[in-house]
Amino acid sequence: MSATTAGAATAGTAATAATGGTVRAAVSTADAIAVSGALARHASGLPARVRFSTDTRTLQPGDVYVALIGATFDGHAYVAEALGRGAAGVVVSDPEAVPDGAPALVVDDTKAAYLSFGGLARAASGARFVSITGSTGKTTTKALLAQILERVGGGRVVATPANENNEIGVAKLLLGLPPDAAFVVVEHGARHAGDIEPLARATRPEVAVLTNVGEAHLEIMGSREALAETKWGIFATGARGVLNARDAASLERADRLSESPLWFAVSDEPVDARVAGPLLVLDEAGRLSVRARPGAAAQVFAAEVRLPGAHNRENAAAAAAAALALGCEPERIAASLGELTLPAGRYERIALGDYALVYDGYNASLSGALATLASFAREPAVRRIALLSSMAELGPEAAGMHARVGSAAAEASEVLLVGGDFAQDLARGARERGMDPARIVPFASNAAAVTWLRANARAGDLILVKGSRRYRLEEVVAGLRAAHD
Repeated sequence: MSATTAGAATAGTAATAATGGTVRAAVSTADAIAVSGALARHASGLPARVRFSTDTRTLQPGDVYVALIGATFDGHAYVAEALGRGAAGVVVSDPEAVPDGAPALVVDDTKAAYLSFGGLARAASGARFVSITGSTGKTTTKALLAQILERVGGGRVVATPANENNEIGVAKLLLGLPPDAAFVVVEHGARHAGDIEPLARATRPEVAVLTNVGEAHLEIMGSREALAETKWGIFATGARGVLNARDAASLERADRLSESPLWFAVSDEPVDARVAGPLLVLDEAGRLSVRARPGAAAQVFAAEVRLPGAHNRENAAAAAAAALALGCEPERIAASLGELTLPAGRYERIALGDYALVYDGYNASLSGALATLASFAREPAVRRIALLSSMAELGPEAAGMHARVGSAAAEASEVLLVGGDFAQDLARGARERGMDPARIVPFASNAAAVTWLRANARAGDLILVKGSRRYRLEEVVAGLRAAHD
């Protein structure tokens, strides 16, 4: 048996920092005790500097095993195994799990302790750190920024793999930093109120990007104010802010920052008067412009963006603004934009014989779904089919939000497939917008959706597949691909 808690690392566009659950950075044992507030037992058996592991399968002799606890696992069950594999000691919150005489650091919360160890590793790094959060677009913005920095930054770039953006993922990234890292792009995610600030305090970014504050996890956060405050935690250590000039929550809170933020936008239409500082605009005409202040003449550079989906231009603008905040030359940033590619599962176009898919099934929120549908509506096709599964964690407003998405789908497509817990609300919104009920097809399972599409898709169709990760819409893509193998 073995315990793994951070998940397998997935290679992204930039170098990643750790493999499996074992990372190689060593930190001072005395510092680890101090920063975590640990009670040390038999500490004389620990080396002066320790490496940490969260996975008994990859633990190496001399590592210190951290017994993390999650919703479906408890690492304390593997303490004896870790020691048997040569662990120099363990970090636990339950001292009863430790055999007599074994070196141990007893803490209140092993996840918090693990993150604090990551903070020690970050303090020892000479790299420049950027943190990114937001209700939508943060993973894509992270990937795009890493690509820009690889081209113009002048050094090795390390980025959060996949979406390992919680306490475990951030700690793992920081503890695994290679000594030659020049830039580190760290994604911060939140599942509960207040989650972002501890991540930011461990990362201590020089630049912090807030893509937007939408509705994701609203059910868990409890209110939009709590959601916005949680996102704002990314600036807790005084990072230079990079903010969306069209985001209401950012406009309301910008004056809280210690330094004037750098704003970004994707339209040269007039911005709110509160956008008083530097502004980067990436417009649809293929221009990147940078102004130092309102009323100042802007520098303008040609900037071709080939990313599918109009909403991804905003993610590219956020990434470009972050690179600019780091001091990269704007003309080199603009030149790099034409080479950017999206991570898998984000508005990914897939050819299937004589029709095609747009797969955007990585995650879903109201603002993200509306942006995707707006992009889909502009796609040339003989017929557009939208397959929408439900969104998750939206709270008491969920039914109305799904109706709004259904209404947008009626404008963007000729046929609508609806599934998930709020399929009826998606259909209701489409009917209220005037869509013929005969063109609204409910599906009870991904297999049923595949069966319908196999029977009804025809030459020239473009099919959007969009919904929350909980509905595993990659199964729809796999099912349709199998029919064309």
